[in-house]
Amino acid sequence: MLMKEKLIKISPKDNLLVALVDIAAGETVTYQNEEYLVKNGVQVKHKIAELDFNEGDIIVMYGFPVGKALQFIGKGEVITTENIVHYTEGFSKSTSEHSWTAPDVSEFENRTFKGYKRKDGKVGTANHWLVIPLVFCQNRNIKVLQEELESQLGYKHETSHKINMDVLKEASAKGASAEEILKIDVLNLNSKKQFSPFFPNVDGIRFLTHEGGCGGTREDAIVLSKLLAGYIANANVAGATIIGLGCQNAEVKYINGFLEEFGVLGKKPVYILEQQQSTSERDFIAEAIKQTYAGLMEANEYKREDAPLSELLIGLECGGSDGFSGISANPLLGYVSDMIVTLGGGAILSEFPELNGVEQNIVDRCVNSEDADKFSDLIRTYAKRAVESGSGFEANPSPGNIKDGLITDAMKSAGAALKGGASQVVDVLDYTEVVSKKGLNLLCTPGNDVESTTGLASSGANVILFSTGLGTPTGNPTVPVVKVASNTMLSDKMSDIIDFNAGTIVTGEYSIREKAIELLELIIRVASGEELVKAEELRQFDFIPWKRGVSL
Repeated sequence: MLMKEKLIKISPKDNLLVALVDIAAGETVTYQNEEYLVKNGVQVKHKIAELDFNEGDIIVMYGFPVGKALQFIGKGEVITTENIVHYTEGFSKSTSEHSWTAPDVSEFENRTFKGYKRKDGKVGTANHWLVIPLVFCQNRNIKVLQEELESQLGYKHETSHKINMDVLKEASAKGASAEEILKIDVLNLNSKKQFSPFFPNVDGIRFLTHEGGCGGTREDAIVLSKLLAGYIANANVAGATIIGLGCQNAEVKYINGFLEEFGVLGKKPVYILEQQQSTSERDFIAEAIKQTYAGLMEANEYKREDAPLSELLIGLECGGSDGFSGISANPLLGYVSDMIVTLGGGAILSEFPELNGVEQNIVDRCVNSEDADKFSDLIRTYAKRAVESGSGFEANPSPGNIKDGLITDAMKSAGAALKGGASQVVDVLDYTEVVSKKGLNLLCTPGNDVESTTGLASSGANVILFSTGLGTPTGNPTVPVVKVASNTMLSDKMSDIIDFNAGTIVTGEYSIREKAIELLELIIRVASGEELVKAEELRQFDFIPWKRGVSL
């Protein structure tokens, strides 16, 4: 570890300094020839005042206003939820001139990945078959289909941490106490079973469940239908089996209409069955299995072949963020996004509540005024609904965020927005709209990790980059989620869920560019099926549709 400094200032405009290590109470620290007496001490990732603040003074970080002083804060004093409050500046729809310097990508210009070329021209990084319900009352049948299809077609998968209950039962039968039970090792470390699929070119059968499709508003059912159609249209999906009851609000006509809108109707096999048309549940399950099997035969005909990196569409996500996320992992994702855009590919920046305070920067980056207007309208409407529900964007930081140094939503947002890099915004999409343009796209989703990654996959991402400072197992059924740790301690502690360590940027061991090249190499291996992400190994396939109520 090459850590030399104890403090860092992220932007020249900032008036906060970030602690790179724990600093004891009463310690005097020097940064750029200036001394700071840290009277009460400060924990790593938290911030101290660069100068004296009076009540009402604006707090600046990442070059943006992120808070307002509630009281006098002396130079070197730690910033807390007690002495500052969330604050952002307003923004307009009018754009200012934006320029950016594209990164050097010469060493990747002729590189390829091994992908699946679809009939609609898109390229997938995986080859999955979907089995999905139109309505929640089919969830049990989905589970039945999953058990039958996975077990009989070789997709049954056991994780490496299978628990040995027998040793606990044997010990308790012999009279072991509760204290003795707690000391027993129950992990079968060598019990991981490699699956051997009958269809070798099909990477997996994915079974989605949800709580929608009926009983809510008709609008919710239509949005759900569009979301599911987006999953079928995703380049990582070869086709789908859809089961419904027959009387649900999420009607088949909506699914077919959206598949046509997305340009895949008739270009992918899609089987739709309704239970009310069947003579028995047993016959219904049997028919679903036969049709799925027929679809898998067709899906198995796809084989990986060389595709240019311009066919990558990267979803950008963060979750469980900490005070280092905006220093290491998020700007790393932003640099990779800029590289992929420069190579002719695409990226999707989501989580609108976490663009709060940097809206003007986003507006200025929009290629045309229509996109600037759409973004402004979407985020203002979102903010208004949050207030009407009795909340607001300022309530977005979680207890974990605050504990690890993200004191206000504006502070969290200014760091989170760095995932989008510096390139221009070519399109602005509302939730469930599908990407149609190369370059950086904005997608309106909540900051909630799973609701957002669910939306990214539906809008067409074929790889998702997910930065985290605290750790999260979040994955997706159809799109590989590459988990990037903001700090080395997390990467070491939770190595079973972390794919890439950006913590060496904080310590000064590597530059953002050096780590971006390394991360892009990992993306190419993942996109080629040469390396499984940890969420895939753990079968962490999260799917939560956003019902467009207020979710931060």
